[in-house]
This record gives sequence, C-alpha cells and structure tokens, in this order.
Amino acid sequence: MEKRSSFLSGVLVILLSQLAVKVVGLVYRLVITNIPGFGDVGNGFYTAGFQIYMLLLSLSSVGIPSAIAKLVSAQVALGNRAEAHRIFRTALVLFFAIGLACSAILFFGADPIARYVIRMDGVQWTLQALAPSITLVCLSSVIRGYFLGLGDVKATGRSQVLEQVVKSVLTILFVLGLTAYSAQVMSAGANFATTVATGVSVLYLTAYYRRRRPMAGLPRQRDRARIFGLCRTILRVSIPISLGSIVIAIGRVIDTGTITRGITAAFAGGIPGQAGLPTAEQLNQEAVRLAGMLSKSDTILNLPLALNIALATVLVPTLSGALAAGRRQEAEEKAAFSLRLSVLLIFPCAAGLIALARPIYQLLYPNAPDGYQLLAIGAVALVFMALEQTINGSLQGLGKIFVPARALLWGVGVKVVLNTILIRIPAINIYGASIGSLCCYGTACTICFVHLCRTLHMDLPVGNFIGKPLLCAGLMGVGAWAGYGLLVRLTGAEGLSLLVTILAAVVVYGALVLALGIFGPKDWAQMPLPASLRRRLCPEESTE
Repeated sequence: MEKRSSFLSGVLVILLSQLAVKVVGLVYRLVITNIPGFGDVGNGFYTAGFQIYMLLLSLSSVGIPSAIAKLVSAQVALGNRAEAHRIFRTALVLFFAIGLACSAILFFGADPIARYVIRMDGVQWTLQALAPSITLVCLSSVIRGYFLGLGDVKATGRSQVLEQVVKSVLTILFVLGLTAYSAQVMSAGANFATTVATGVSVLYLTAYYRRRRPMAGLPRQRDRARIFGLCRTILRVSIPISLGSIVIAIGRVIDTGTITRGITAAFAGGIPGQAGLPTAEQLNQEAVRLAGMLSKSDTILNLPLALNIALATVLVPTLSGALAAGRRQEAEEKAAFSLRLSVLLIFPCAAGLIALARPIYQLLYPNAPDGYQLLAIGAVALVFMALEQTINGSLQGLGKIFVPARALLWGVGVKVVLNTILIRIPAINIYGASIGSLCCYGTACTICFVHLCRTLHMDLPVGNFIGKPLLCAGLMGVGAWAGYGLLVRLTGAEGLSLLVTILAAVVVYGALVLALGIFGPKDWAQMPLPASLRRRLCPEESTE
C-alpha cells in the first residue's frame, strides 16, 4: 500500500514547495501593484520586459537542470564520477557562453526590441536590468542539475527558496525607493531585484559546490573532440526538454506585440475618457496600462497552476519508469488518475474565480481594481492550461516529447490570429487577448489529449471524469456568488465576507465530491492515508 501511495506523496511534496514559492511571488506582486505610481502601467512594463527575458531564458537554460541531472546520474550509476564531473565542467563553460550571448543580445538590443518587436517604448530599462540575470541563471541551473544528478536535492531547494525570498524583499524595497520616478523606472528597479537575487543564488551554489566538490586528482580532459562530443550530447538532451517552454515564451512575446499594435489601432480615433485624437505617447501609455491590467489576472491564475504542476512533474519519471519495467497497466492507471485529480482541483478553482472575480480584485488590488472581467475569462482558460500541463507530463513520460511543443505551436497560431482580429475592435480591445489565450490552450489541450488517448487506454468514464466534477464546481460557484452577496449585505465587510465565502465553498465542494461518489476504492488506495482510514475507504485492499 505504501508503494501505491508513493506517487501522490511525491506530488504533495512538490505541491507544497511550489505553493510556498508562488505565494511569496504573489505577495510581492500585490504589494508593488498597490504602490502609488506603479499600478497597471508599472505592471505593463514589468510583464512585457519579463516576457522577453523569459524567451531568452527558455532558449538558454530551461532544459539545463533535467539534462545535466540525467547525464550525471547515468555516469554515477556506472561508477564514473570523474566522467560525471567532466560533464559538469563542460556544461558550465558551454552554458556560460550561451548565457553571456543572450545577456548581450538583451542588453544591447533593448531599444530595438522595445520599439520594433513589442512596440512598447519605455520598457528598455527593464530589459537592461534583467539582462545579466540570464547568464547567472545558466550558471545556477548547471550547478543545480549536477547535484540533482548526484541525488542531492538540497542545493536546488535551498537556493530556490533563498532566491525567491531575496527577490521578493528587494523588489518591494527597490520600488518603494523609486516612487519619486516614473512607472518605467520603478519597473526597471523591480526587475533589477531579479538579477540581484539570481546573483545571490549563484554565490550560494558556488559555496555549496566548493564544500562538496569531488576530491582533487580528477583527470582533466584536453581532447577537443571529446569536449565537443559532450557539448553535442548535453544540447541533444536539453533542447527537446526546452521546446514547450520556448514555444510558450514566443507566444507571450507575440501576445505583447499584438496587444500594443491592436490597442493602437483600436483607439486611434479616441481613447475612452480622453478628449480629442490621442498622440502616439498616449496610445503607448494606454497599451501599457491595459497590458498591465491583463497581467494582474495572470498573477492570480499562476497560483492554482502551481498546484497542478506537481502532477505533471511527478508523472514524467513515474510513467517512464513504469513503461521501462513493462508495467503498462500501472502507467495507464497513473495517467488516468492524474487527469481526474487535475479536473477535481481546477474545476472548483475556475468556478470560484469566475463567481468571485470582482471582490477578489477589490481585495487584492484596492488601488488598481480595474479588469476583473479578465480574471473571469482567464479562469475558463485555466481549465485547459491545467489539463494541458498534466497531459504533457504524461506524454513526456511516454517519450512523446515533441507532441506538446507541436500542440502549443498550433495553439499560439490560433492566438495570434484571434489577437490580431479581436484586439483591434474597440468594444473588445484587451479582452481579445484573454479570448485568444482561452482558444490557444483549448486547441493545445485537445491535440495533446487525442495523442494521449491514442497511446494509452485509460479508464475515464465521462460521468466521473467531467460530468460530476462539473456539477460540483457549478453548484459551488453559484453558492459562492449568492453567499458572498448575502454576507456583504448582512455584515458590510467585503474582505471578511470574501474569506468566509472561500472557506465555505471549499467545504461545500468537498462534501459534494464525497456525496456523489466521484472517488472509488481504487482511487482512495492511491492516497497517502492512515492505515485505519484506508481500510474504511477501500476494504478490498485489506483482504489482498
């Protein structure tokens, strides 16, 4: 029984760590958004700069930890620690060079990128503030991957927590220290905190490595052919892992570019609330403001996605291990079980965000509450984003590493078309970007799901998989909407009413799931439950 629950135990460990990181990230984003002078405009510059940064980061470092860990662990398993360390040294030099090149592109190309790629003048300083961080992230990723390959997870865990804490504190301090300046300067300061935090992480990892590096006397490899061979091997492993992230990053950059161009076209005849024909500067500011308004909903949506990503992360080694050992039925059961868990987790999150979008914005963004409708649209897209995450984990575990990237490429194509058409319509404007995202992830999720069903024969009855969870989430959402309105009328306290409503909604949803019997004995058997409770919920397990 312990063996059966180990999968979900791993999910819970990663879920809690992801939750901690995302909560800290959410807190500092909320704080800086509500600092006077930052608001939606500062968010617009901050997010646009970060999207370009993430694109170059995806190209240079996303697949590094997994690739290095895989290569190093293989050599360690064979007893070749010297070769494992040689891989580490080669990767360090290789990705330092790649990171340095990407940093130079971002720093010296900041002005043309801002003016001609994303068409958002003023984001140049943000891009330059982030540029050094790319090289630093490459170095930290190689060190983390090396220790993961050695079976040491402390380096990764501690450095990530340290980096996030430093980043959160410095972001708030830098923005507060720059309140006398414009929103673009404040945004540059906020993103410079990222560079400083990654620098601190590299220093910690370097010290960690120096304390635990292999004993002196390891042979140094001078054979250029051997070094180039190692470089090719490292890139061959890391590039496929990075493909999905690269496509997403490209899509976000295109998203920003279509938003700025679309808003300029939509309001060329006049910006709502402003008299006369707008100037180019006014149109740029309006595009930045609306892009920042959109980024606020993305910040909130990242929290449930962080919970769901634990399933995708654990699925990769679980399914690959099961298939390698010839346990195909186990792989099918784990994939089906994970999809059902994703549905049960994301449906209520989406329903709650739709029902309570307005009060959530008023509570989290009291100084910039506009755009709560974007959160409601994004909550629908959240369902497809989460399911796509989980399905991708299954596909990667099955060795179908190129399917998710191709599916996302199709989705990004759909989004570009819809963004180009919808954002230019004045009555729709920025909401066209949310609709585009919904269709993007709906397309990608559908393609990936079809491929997964062709590869694995999963037991997914429509009633238990979609029907009952949708009914539970719908009833919970309606109850949350009505309950919040009633509590506000009775108490007059909006913040307290919202928190009570959310807690009550969680209880109601859990009770509905249990009442409708969505989970059967086989499902409970996979949960890391106490032995006494397990015997009650799945009595047939105790007779095996």
